[in-house]
Amino acid sequence: MTNYSSSQLLTHWINLVKQRYLEVTYRKGKAVAAYLYLPRSTDAHSVRTEAGGPGLRVDYDATGSPIGVEITSPANVTLEQVSTLLQHVGQTPLNAEEWTPLRAA
Repeated sequence: MTNYSSSQLLTHWINLVKQRYLEVTYRKGKAVAAYLYLPRSTDAHSVRTEAGGPGLRVDYDATGSPIGVEITSPANVTLEQVSTLLQHVGQTPLNAEEWTPLRAA
């Protein structure tokens, strides 16, 4: 097991919040939820959530910037739906590679 210093962990976290990434929760081999983290400041947190369509919710920070997309029903949401939502909130569409964890589910 690798031990990381707190400064190494902080550097890793700062790099993560600068880029978009998808986190998927699985139960018994099936995706039950997912969260698409959007680029944001390290101190940003959700203060408001809005519906983004069937199976989608968008989290916003205190400045009104989108910070993430909750995918509450991964089996029923498509790449195209998420991409359309992202464009609606001023983000670039997902590419196929970013969607791979859910497509494999």
